[in-house]
Amino acid sequence: MGIPMDMRDAWVNNRRKSSSFMIASPEEDLKFLRSQMCTQEGVREGMKAASVACVASAVPTLVAVRTIPWAKANLNYTAQALIISAASIAAYFVTADKTILECARKNTRLLYDKTA
Repeated sequence: MGIPMDMRDAWVNNRRKSSSFMIASPEEDLKFLRSQMCTQEGVREGMKAASVACVASAVPTLVAVRTIPWAKANLNYTAQALIISAASIAAYFVTADKTILECARKNTRLLYDKTA
């Protein structure tokens, strides 16, 4: 059931020793920083989209539960929360994915423009 403690510690120490000999090139550091910036931008844009989607789905859902007889009878608190959170989660992931891909394309174009 898992790796014994002494084997795990030996493996971790061995990895640390072997990785200390590797020297990263400036290009690799720059690529890593660009990828971090793309990821942060994707998270930021995803959160904005999720916030908007949360409000945009919460208002009609809550109004419908209070006014439409079918919704009042069939949509309990859990169903309402699932509707709202599903819209928010979908908006977050779609927007974050699009933003990260757009940023990666932009970085690739910059890389090819430098080499050409």
